Amino acid sequence: MVTEIMKGLATTLKHVFQPRITIEYPEEKRTVRPRFKGRHVLKRYENGLEKCIGCSLCAAACPADAIFVEASENTDAVRFSPGERYASVYEINMLRCIFCGYCEDACPTEAIVLEHDYELSYYDRESAIYVKDRLLVPSVKGSDITPMEVEQGEFDRAIPDMEDPS
Repeated sequence: MVTEIMKGLATTLKHVFQPRITIEYPEEKRTVRPRFKGRHVLKRYENGLEKCIGCSLCAAACPADAIFVEASENTDAVRFSPGERYASVYEINMLRCIFCGYCEDACPTEAIVLEHDYELSYYDRESAIYVKDRLLVPSVKGSDITPMEVEQGEFDRAIPDMEDPS
């Protein structure tokens, strides 16, 4: 019986001097892997326009049916995105999302991106539905905010990376 106690104490002493592997979470945050898929964000172009064109390909690719997109038409007086349409309603139900990344792969404009933020908590079901205002990245300092007014034929502000056809 004494030998078993000595074996147990030896095991304890052996592990006392090894470095600690426990992370104290709120004070010390763990770095995530490069391919980690976390919180969704909707990106913007450098000029402030939204990249999302309201095509709903992300919603079609979602296996959990967690994304809802409703598209509306852009006008020159009220322009949200460079295309003909924009997402007037964009919602992601985070209770249903399985973080597979299919929405990111399906997006033709690379508007939806799964970032590295893993601190996703909420107290009620309504706050688990991320609406467009919560998903959209803030405008870069010095750029216009959406909706913006674009004059007829003004291509350089409305459509990024496109030259004037004249």
